[in-house]
Amino acid sequence: MNKDYLTRIADAKKLINNADFVIVGAGAGLSTAGGFEYSGKTFDKYFKDFGDKYGIKDMYSGGFYPFATPEEQWAFWSRYVYVNRYLSTQPNPIYVSLFDLVRDKDYFVVTTNVDHQFQIAGFDKTRLYYMQGDFGLFQCSVPCHNKTYDNKELILQMVQQQKNMRIPTNLIPTCPVCGKPMTMNLRSDDNFVQDDGWYAHAKAYQDFVDKTKNKKLVLVEIGVGYNTPTIIKYPFERMTYFDKDANLIRINKDYAVCPDEIRDKTILFNEDLKDILAHLNTD
Repeated sequence: MNKDYLTRIADAKKLINNADFVIVGAGAGLSTAGGFEYSGKTFDKYFKDFGDKYGIKDMYSGGFYPFATPEEQWAFWSRYVYVNRYLSTQPNPIYVSLFDLVRDKDYFVVTTNVDHQFQIAGFDKTRLYYMQGDFGLFQCSVPCHNKTYDNKELILQMVQQQKNMRIPTNLIPTCPVCGKPMTMNLRSDDNFVQDDGWYAHAKAYQDFVDKTKNKKLVLVEIGVGYNTPTIIKYPFERMTYFDKDANLIRINKDYAVCPDEIRDKTILFNEDLKDILAHLNTD
C-alpha cells in the first residue's frame, strides 16, 4: 500500500466527511466489482445451451441476437432478467459498503445500472434515478403509451416453464392496450418509455442538483465508462468545473483520468473498489 494511495484516501474521506451534499454516479463497473458478470462462469452456468447452439458468448451480446421466434427470444431474455434482477435477493457487499459511506449524508444516486442492487442494499428509492430503465419492467414495444409493467411473475413463469430454449407461446407478453409485443424497459433506441416514475425521479435528481449550488458538494463517480459519458461522466465534470465548492472523486479501474481544468479538484483511484470503500469507511 503506497503513501500516495493513503494520501488520496485521507483526502477523499475528508471531502466526504465535510460535504453538505454527496451525489453518487454509478456505472457498470460498480456491479462488475460486486461480482456480477455477463460472461464467464455465470454465462456458462445459465446459458450454455444458447452458447452451444447459437455461438453466443455473453448475456449482453445475446440480448441482440436475432432469434427466429419470440418463444426463443423470451427464453433467453427471461433467464437474462432472472439472473441479473431476481436471482440475487441478498444485499451485495460492494453496494452495502457504498451505502455505509453515504447513508448519513444528504445524498442522491444517478446510475445507468438496471439491476436494482441499490434498493436491495438499502438505498432510499426516492433518492435514486435509474436513467436507463430497469430489468424488472416491461413496456410496449411500439410504444403506444408511456407506462411500464412489473415483470417478476411472468419472468419467473418463463424461466420455470421453458423447454428446449423456448417458452410456452401463451407466456409471450403482449401490450394490454394495443396487443403488440411487449419488450424490456431498457434504453436502446427512441422507443424507450419514460413513465411517470421515471420523470418523478428525474425531477427529484434535478431538484437535488439545484440545491447543491454554492454548497460543499462531493461527486463520487464509480465504474463509469465511455459508452454513455453524457449521462454521468461529462455532467459530473461540468459541475466540478463550474461550481467552486464541488469536488470529484473518480473511481475507475480503466479510466482514472480527468480534464486538466479540474485536476486540482479531482481525486482519482484505479485501485480495487472493495479496498477503496473499505478504507473510506474506516475511522
